[in-house]
Amino acid sequence: MADLVFLDPRRRPRPVLLRTLVGDVLRRHRQGQGRTLADVARAARVSMPYLSEVERGRKEASSEVLAAVCGALRIDLSDLLAEVWHDLAAEPADPAAPGDQRRRDPAAGRVAAFQRRAAEPVPGRGPVGRGRPARGSSDVVLLAA
Repeated sequence: MADLVFLDPRRRPRPVLLRTLVGDVLRRHRQGQGRTLADVARAARVSMPYLSEVERGRKEASSEVLAAVCGALRIDLSDLLAEVWHDLAAEPADPAAPGDQRRRDPAAGRVAAFQRRAAEPVPGRGPVGRGRPARGSSDVVLLAA
């Protein structure tokens, strides 16, 4: 399958940054609990301006900071990452042109591609079912570099 080529740079989709999605999820949890930025920053032992930058997606938080903020919000780091994955899968893979009013499921293409890759056999291990467990559609797989 051929890749899309955008000839007009103004129509090129902006990449979704992981730090933006992480910040969105953290802010959603904080606001859902009715807590202030100062309260969570104090509980996590990070500065309020730094936590604000993390929530706005301007700073890339270390794993230690994420663990501290998750602890302050009383959520598991794995739950944070699962929500980030869900939000990432919901992002449109190729946003429609401005003015295009067609409705579509933005996550369908990404989720289907993920499921196809997850079901592919691993070279040297045989097909699914012979030494490699099958993955269900609700399984979460996190790959980190």
